[in-house]
Amino acid sequence: MKYSYYPGCSLKGTGKAYEESVLAIFETMGVEANEIDDWNCCGATAYMGVDESMAFGLAGRNLALAEREGATDVVVPCNACYLSLNKANKYIEEYPQVKEKTDKALAAGGLKYGGSLKVRHPLDVFVNDIGLSRIKDAVKTPLKDLKVAPYYGCQIVRPYAAFDSQRNPTSMDQLLDVLGADVVDYPLKTRCCSGSQTGSLPEVGLRLVYILLKEAKRRGADVIVTICPLCQFNLESYQDEVSKRYKEDLAIPILYFTQVMGLALGLSAQKVGLTRNLVHVFPTLDKREVGHV
Repeated sequence: MKYSYYPGCSLKGTGKAYEESVLAIFETMGVEANEIDDWNCCGATAYMGVDESMAFGLAGRNLALAEREGATDVVVPCNACYLSLNKANKYIEEYPQVKEKTDKALAAGGLKYGGSLKVRHPLDVFVNDIGLSRIKDAVKTPLKDLKVAPYYGCQIVRPYAAFDSQRNPTSMDQLLDVLGADVVDYPLKTRCCSGSQTGSLPEVGLRLVYILLKEAKRRGADVIVTICPLCQFNLESYQDEVSKRYKEDLAIPILYFTQVMGLALGLSAQKVGLTRNLVHVFPTLDKREVGHV
């Protein structure tokens, strides 16, 4: 299997552990991921709200570069980047006025985009291309008795993704199940983590973080597992502040789904970036007798 790979800004910064773990899984499963040469910002959802045409131009440039390199599918781990590139791809295909403006912007940089790419999330690739049965066969250290709350975030399935239910996604639940984890019923799995509101409207942002952490702990989860670097950052970084504000112990490890997948496949903690997490997970793993090296 061979894919073009768009990391986005987060996976080169605060989400470095996500990049380390997703690339380690790809290597283990024999997936070739070729990073797009000279990629730029995805345009981000915030930029979409300011100037949609410019945002389409930024996203379109990444698509054009990947297409020029001969790719058919581009894998995008960040939920915000996935949404931006997926939206741009669909708008360029469906709205002639968007295609015209984007083509003009790309032509100014010596590029063109023919619209041949598919935008994919690693979760989609793991479940639908590699397949759960093959992943199950590759498990070396099952996540036995580890209670996991699967958190998808609000951007991955709405409104353009087609690989899972937009209201009740279950693909990560199924993946965690074949890894041997005890998947907790987590009804808030597609609620907003507060995104960038934690910085601009802290009263709102911290309240949303509190609700998500509180519900996961109330349901007995040992860890929350997410597929988005911004969600991971929000839910992990503000735990001390939220715990003080609401006078409750809300500490709980927040891991990328690729990190727990790596543990199940027998990869080392360092290989999947677990030493980078702010809330240490090793006491929890030891308590549940989940192997890690």
